[in-house]
Amino acid sequence: MGELVDQVDELDRVVGVVERGEAVRRRLLHRIATTVCRDADGRFLVHRRAETMPRFPGQLDWMLGGAAGTGESYEEAAARELAEELGVRARPRFVLKFLCRGAISPYWLGLHEVVVTGPLRPDPEEIAWYAWVTESELSGLAARDSFVPDAREALARYRDLAPNTPSASPSDARARRK
Repeated sequence: MGELVDQVDELDRVVGVVERGEAVRRRLLHRIATTVCRDADGRFLVHRRAETMPRFPGQLDWMLGGAAGTGESYEEAAARELAEELGVRARPRFVLKFLCRGAISPYWLGLHEVVVTGPLRPDPEEIAWYAWVTESELSGLAARDSFVPDAREALARYRDLAPNTPSASPSDARARRK
């Protein structure tokens, strides 16, 4: 049997348990927890998904994450996924949650954020490449066809909360003043 997840309704209330593959195939709502990584200078971590990934192989993304397991909170799932995919043990801070219609299947997306100060140990089965980029560089990457479509929507929603998110890098602040 595959990974079990909570099936949820339009209000994000648990209504059952389902195998994740079935949730995707039948377009049943479930929960996805993601984390945006920033460095001490405010730059964003962007990565290319491994070619062997079942969803969006080889595409660029600015979020790390995956499905929340049965009974697992968004925060717990975000921390687990961060450790599995990037080798970073941290407690991500909740930023926002929204109902994402999704390119493959609809789901509730919980977006978290963490400032990473230590070394990264990306799982090569998940992450093929990564780099730290400024907000303006992230915008350029997000405009590409090779950027995960759901990540583009999450970025737009994240930006809508800009006053409540950590400050951008000094170079981004200078660019905005010009």
